[in-house]
Amino acid sequence: MWKTYAAACSITLLAAALLFSPQTGLKAAVYGMDIWWKTVFPSLLPFLILTELMTGLGVIAFFGSILSGLMRFFFRIPGPAGVTWMLSLASGFPAGARMAAQLRTEQSITRTEAERLVAMAHSSNPLFILSAVASGFLKSPETGLLLASAHYSGAFLVGLTMRFYGKEEKIERKKIKTAGPLQAFKEAREKDGRVFGTLLADAVLSSVKTLVLVGGFILFFSVLTTLLHKYGVAAFLFSLLGSNETSMPVFKALFAGFFELTSGVQLSSSESIPLPVSLLMISAILGFSGLSVHAQVAAIISETDIRFGPFFAGRILHSVYAAVITFCLLSWPVSFPKAALSFAPEHGMLITVVVLGIASLLLGIRYSKSRTKRV
Repeated sequence: MWKTYAAACSITLLAAALLFSPQTGLKAAVYGMDIWWKTVFPSLLPFLILTELMTGLGVIAFFGSILSGLMRFFFRIPGPAGVTWMLSLASGFPAGARMAAQLRTEQSITRTEAERLVAMAHSSNPLFILSAVASGFLKSPETGLLLASAHYSGAFLVGLTMRFYGKEEKIERKKIKTAGPLQAFKEAREKDGRVFGTLLADAVLSSVKTLVLVGGFILFFSVLTTLLHKYGVAAFLFSLLGSNETSMPVFKALFAGFFELTSGVQLSSSESIPLPVSLLMISAILGFSGLSVHAQVAAIISETDIRFGPFFAGRILHSVYAAVITFCLLSWPVSFPKAALSFAPEHGMLITVVVLGIASLLLGIRYSKSRTKRV
């Protein structure tokens, strides 16, 4: 019960702080909204839609059957879960958590396997690392491959570590493979049964719903961190840690990254911080991913029996692994080539507006059809 009281008091204090500083809250919300609709939404949307389509068309079942042995050997997870991990490397968080929750709901994996999967299938979008972070924030495209190498190598090591988590559970699985990859593909497609048009519409609506949830968390934590700075909570914590003028930018960036990833990465890219230190901080922040993303994952897995603890442990491991690998790569006398991806913010904003319009149109069509059927 004390957790409820603590949460109630915290939210009340936050509401009061926002009430007395509405202009500050508005600026922070606009900043969070700017990040979401210019970068997060357009960069994640294609991957979320494609993963939905691949699941409905049986592609994940096909590759899951092929990769089953390797996934069992390395990570102690079945083939479909392994495909989820590989897709999460490309799509970015929280797509891995959503796919893991879906597999658990379908009883394709056990709870322990789902918890291993959620802990390891959590990576940043490569477009975000190579374009937004390296080219945009750091103004140094050649650092993109270094950060990406450290980040995805760290995710692999998290998977190897989490294979030792938990005991095997025996459950009645809803098997999606019997005689081989082609049979797995056919059975998965027959089980879904939706025509491609319906499948595509469902994929768009489901992806937009997930990304709207993501946007809400980004806005909330953007406002939260700004208010903590305004009312001196952050300064008080910095004083306890013995910060000075030299270390203050580092503490501010890590503090922001603890709550919200994008703000922390942006502050870590400050010119007042030496580039090697910036890269170490950014790798650690990307691995941990911030409480904002943690809240998104918690909301997604809350409808299942997947526990949050293993996921949080995975984020600590990922943060440490990525920072250590970055340090090793910085000590390695090899220059990484430039890997900049051009992604203009105005294009991202246009994509977001168009897709939200399409999603609203689809919802309107479905609502009108449902009303017609009732009549």
